[in-house]
Amino acid sequence: MPINITMPALSPTMEEGNLAKWLVKEGDSVSAGDVIAEIETDKATMEVEAVDEGTVAKIVVPEGTEGVKVNALIAVLAAEGEDASEAAATAGSAAATPSMEEPKAAPVSASGGEQAPSSGQHKAAPAPTVPDDMKAGPVPTKDGRKVFASPLARRIARAEGIDITAITGSGPRGRIVRRDVEAAIAGGAQAAPAAGAAVDKTASAPVASAPSSEAVLNLFEEGSYELVKHDGMRKTIARRLQEAKQTIPHFYVSVDCELDALLKLRTELNSAAPRRDDRPAYKLSVNDMVIKALALALRDVPDANVSWTDEAMVKHKHVDVGVAVSIPGGLITPIIRNAELKTLSAISNEMRDLGKRAKERKLQPQEYQGGTTAVSNMGMMGVKNFSAVVNPPHATILAVGAGEQRPVVKDGALTIAQVMTVTLSTDHRCVDGALGAELLAAFKGYIENPMSLLV
Repeated sequence: MPINITMPALSPTMEEGNLAKWLVKEGDSVSAGDVIAEIETDKATMEVEAVDEGTVAKIVVPEGTEGVKVNALIAVLAAEGEDASEAAATAGSAAATPSMEEPKAAPVSASGGEQAPSSGQHKAAPAPTVPDDMKAGPVPTKDGRKVFASPLARRIARAEGIDITAITGSGPRGRIVRRDVEAAIAGGAQAAPAAGAAVDKTASAPVASAPSSEAVLNLFEEGSYELVKHDGMRKTIARRLQEAKQTIPHFYVSVDCELDALLKLRTELNSAAPRRDDRPAYKLSVNDMVIKALALALRDVPDANVSWTDEAMVKHKHVDVGVAVSIPGGLITPIIRNAELKTLSAISNEMRDLGKRAKERKLQPQEYQGGTTAVSNMGMMGVKNFSAVVNPPHATILAVGAGEQRPVVKDGALTIAQVMTVTLSTDHRCVDGALGAELLAAFKGYIENPMSLLV
C-alpha cells in the first residue's frame, strides 16, 4: 500500500512552511531515519526524516514551494514489492481531494493583475459542489467599490454575521483573508446590517485601521519603488508584535545602573579563564552578566516570573531567559533555560552557540519557543535607552542601553561613573508598577554588586 508523506508540524504553532529542498529524487530508496527534505519555518531551516522505508514513487510538492500547509501531501513512497508507477498514480487522486483550507491568492503581476499559471504549475482541482449555507455569498461593496475578500473569508463573515466591509485585509493588495475575519470576530467586530436595513450614519465609527496596501502604493509614483515580498519571519514578527500591542497593556519602568564594578570583575574573570586548545574556556560579555542578573532578580521576586492566562496566573518554577538576536530579515529569541542555576561561563558559552546557530537559522523550535522573560540589548549599537515590546507568553522584557560615562553624585561630590539605563516593559495584567520597581531594584543590586552573581 502506498505510503503518504505529509508536511510535518515542526512546532505546536506551525501552520505552514516552505519546502526548501528535496534531498532525494523519484526512484530513490529510503529507510526510516533518512533525511529526505529541508523545511523552512518562519524562524529556522529543519531537516525532515523518513519514518518508513520504501521507494520514492512521486514528489508531489516541488522544492522551493512556499506556504505548504501542515499535513498537506508532499510525496508518496512505494512500499517494498509495490510497483512505483502504481503508487505514483495514487498521488494525483490524493492531491486532488478538496481542502477546506483557504486557497492562495494568485501571483500579482507588475500591472496589478493576476498572472495565469505557467505551464509548469499544477492546475487547481475543480471546485466541489458546495451547499447554499456553505457558499461565500456575493462580493461585498463599500461606497460603490468592491471589497476584495477571499471566498472563505466571506463565508466565515457571513456565517458569523460580521460586516466584512469594516475589516482591513492583510492579504496581497489589501485582500481580506480568513485570519482577518477571525481576528475581527475575536475583537468584537460590528455585525453586518440586515438586508434592506437603513445604515445609521450617526453610529459610532469602527476602530481606525491601517491603510490598505493599495492606499499606500497610491501615494507614490509608479516606478519610484520596488516591492520586496515579506518572508515568513517578517510576517510572523509583524503579526506577533501587533497582537502584543493590541492585547497586552504595557507598563514601563526605567533605572540607571553603575557598571564600574561589573566591568572590573568581567575583566578579572576573563583574564583568569583557563585555556583549552589554545583558546580561553569562556569570554564573558556584559550581556551574559545581564542575563544572569535578571534571572537571579526574578528568582528573588517570583511574583514577577509569571505568564498571564484568562483562567489563572502561571507562576514559573525556573527562569528561562530569551535573548533577542538580530538576524537577516528580523530577529529571534533563543532561550537560556534555568538561567538562575547556571554559572556565568555556562551562560556565555551557551549564548555564543545559540547566537551562532540563530544567525544560520539552525535552531530547533524548543530552543526559541516559550521562556519566562527576555532581554533585548541595543547597547552595542550605541542606543542610550529604549522600550521593548513584551513577547507573550512572557510578562516582562528588559531593554538594555549602552554603558557610558556620566556625571554622578557620590557622598555629596560630583564624579564620573560608567552608567547604563535599562527599561523594564511589563504586562500590567500580572506585573504592577510596584512589583516591576521591586524587580528592577533587585536587578540593579546584582549589577552594582556583581560578586553576588558568582555565589
